[in-house]
Amino acid sequence: MAAIIALLCIFLFAFSPLGDALSSNYYDQKCPKAEEAITNAIKNAMMNDQTVPAAILRMHFHDCFIRGCDASVLLHSTKNTAEKDGLPNISLHAFYVIDNAKKAVEALCPGVVSCADILALAARDAVALSGGPTWDVPKGRKDGIVSKASETRSLPSPTFNISQLQKSFSQRGLSMEDLVALSGGHTLGFSHCSSFQSRIHNFNATQDVDPTINPTFATSLRSVCPLHNKVKNAGSTMDPSATTFDNTYYKLLLQRKSLFSSDQALLSTPKTTGLVSKFANSKEAFLDAFVKSMIKMSSINGGQEVRLDCKKAN
Repeated sequence: MAAIIALLCIFLFAFSPLGDALSSNYYDQKCPKAEEAITNAIKNAMMNDQTVPAAILRMHFHDCFIRGCDASVLLHSTKNTAEKDGLPNISLHAFYVIDNAKKAVEALCPGVVSCADILALAARDAVALSGGPTWDVPKGRKDGIVSKASETRSLPSPTFNISQLQKSFSQRGLSMEDLVALSGGHTLGFSHCSSFQSRIHNFNATQDVDPTINPTFATSLRSVCPLHNKVKNAGSTMDPSATTFDNTYYKLLLQRKSLFSSDQALLSTPKTTGLVSKFANSKEAFLDAFVKSMIKMSSINGGQEVRLDCKKAN
């Protein structure tokens, strides 16, 4: 979840919920074995790479927050001008997993299942196969045909404060409750030093380290991310159980052991602090809220066609 500025108003038309246009049984007659094929693709990928669930979940989020959930993040450009080439998306990976799922589904029912639906279902499976909840994914999304690297600037940044986060989410029709619940996705995965470097080195004119971060935690981060870091892939897991979907993220947040400024920002208002405490104390409450917010986010309006190849428009 990274970028620089809030969503430009000219994109607002693209972010309206599809509502009744989506259906949980959309493929029951058209392609009844599609979900099984997608789940198998995720399982196979996870056998070789434990980072796949976090990568797929992040990919889905980044897709939905640009032009709606239209799989435009999967489009390829020979001129490096597609969404996947934008600075916040350079670290996205595991695109091959979606390609493999698409090939499997196309073998069952050619031209029926959209890449956007595959990505939404894959994100659900990534969570469920990591020990998290499962849910019925409303389906019937269409794929987009436009993908611009420049638009990735509108993604929420790890340096955002609570006002910037609220604005970014509200422009997608998402509430403060959705913001806190979806932030729990940070329980999976890994972050490079660049996303939190500003909190542990030269924070401001008088303080080297962000005073809101736990001092012991900051020291540990500084050891893996020194000021003049030369290790290309240096960084930290989002939490110690980075391959298990649980509520550890919120517990660490209350201990001031979060990586991003945007994480810490969730403790800057009474409402969001209350939700953080609620989710830290009740895994069930978190999982229930996460499912509701994921369904809401993944129903943001998207594209126009069913792509035959997720990397290019028809």
